[in-house]
Amino acid sequence: MSDAIRAEGLTKNFGKTCALAGIDLAARTGTVLGVLGPNGAGKTTAVRILTTLLQPDSGKATVGGYDVVTDAHRVRQLVGLTGQYASVDDGLTGTNNLVMIGRLLGLGRRDARARAGELLARFDLSEAASRPVKTYSGGMRRRIDLAASLVGRPRVLFLDEPTTGLDPQARSDVWEMIRRLVTEGVTVLLTTQYLEEADQLADEIAVIDHGKVIATGTPDELKARVGGQVLEVVPADLSRLAEVRAVLASWTSGTPVQDPSARRVTVQLSKANVLPGIVRQLDDGGIELAEFSLHKSSLDEVFLTLTGHHAEEDGSESEAGKDGARNPGMARQAAGATKGSAR
Repeated sequence: MSDAIRAEGLTKNFGKTCALAGIDLAARTGTVLGVLGPNGAGKTTAVRILTTLLQPDSGKATVGGYDVVTDAHRVRQLVGLTGQYASVDDGLTGTNNLVMIGRLLGLGRRDARARAGELLARFDLSEAASRPVKTYSGGMRRRIDLAASLVGRPRVLFLDEPTTGLDPQARSDVWEMIRRLVTEGVTVLLTTQYLEEADQLADEIAVIDHGKVIATGTPDELKARVGGQVLEVVPADLSRLAEVRAVLASWTSGTPVQDPSARRVTVQLSKANVLPGIVRQLDDGGIELAEFSLHKSSLDEVFLTLTGHHAEEDGSESEAGKDGARNPGMARQAAGATKGSAR
């Protein structure tokens, strides 16, 4: 299976801020590549480069076999982009938003209206089609935004944190729509901070932190890298977290991670037979426990083990990177203008 997306050694600096420090990415045709990392890790910058909105300082990237710098015009004919925030016009109805985008993409009036009706039905928005988007719920707004990115029938779809701020049911609805697109042969690059989202959707995952890819693999492969089970210990007295960490370090081969924000210490376990000894030593030390639990590894533990912090922790990406997140419609309009002129 060929790669629909391939990036090699991409770097990007904004002044003294390094957004990308030589990342490599690859997404096979008809699959979902999850790009996982905290805010400020470089995810949005990578998406902006791959969608031709930004040029890398060095490195090479292709989408659909076309170079994103030298063949940007052809790349824009293949891609769709949904950013972190809804980019449709609040004052227009759902139908008029999609018709407008269709016209920008070069569709005739009748074809644009037909495509709008098709997408509104597909995303369960037909009943709200004549209402202004400003009256839509958060989940509906994300659905109309996703529909807008599909007007031009893209072969490669970039979803930059598409479920940010959604409630669990709305997030689940978006997940189902993404699965449906993949069954139709669309390749998806999905950036997310949500570990569960990557676990549910991604065929392959690239973990990014501080502008670098620090791990790649399937969800199961990444989980296997950090061990089969995770022990979580929460002392009743949080001032004794460091003591708990020292006890766990003396009984395990893994490195305990002290997480003050979550008020716990976690460590990977290869064998469960050390548990009685750990409990005994904690008790001998007079450390009363509020929680002591053992469970299978999740992607959250993977990220915590690899980086020392959770994926949801905040960061600070460059202002240039943030601009792309705030105005994802720029990508669609740029692609649409080019695509329309090509026709």
